[in-house]
Amino acid sequence: MEQISVSALKERLDNEEAVNLLDVREDSERAEFNIGGKHIPLGRIQLFELEELEEWKDKEIIVYCRSGKRSGLATMMLGQAGFDKVLNLEGGMLKWVETYGQQG
Repeated sequence: MEQISVSALKERLDNEEAVNLLDVREDSERAEFNIGGKHIPLGRIQLFELEELEEWKDKEIIVYCRSGKRSGLATMMLGQAGFDKVLNLEGGMLKWVETYGQQG
């Protein structure tokens, strides 16, 4: 599983690069803090409810969750579904907040 660090992602966002972000956390977690992106909780990905992601099938996707564990699972499942450019955000939102705070 390929990973991307929070610093590498932050740099890309600061440079206003087009980044496909996928948040696989639950609604309540996303409401507390998020860095944007499409929101599809892991449970829906486990059911392969991926219609909303079809436009990203051939593009790089950066998946994140709270700590990096659920997004790691989502990354593997997306790979099985034919998405081949999927990166897991190492350390998830915990690492992001630890590094940059909630202002990001």
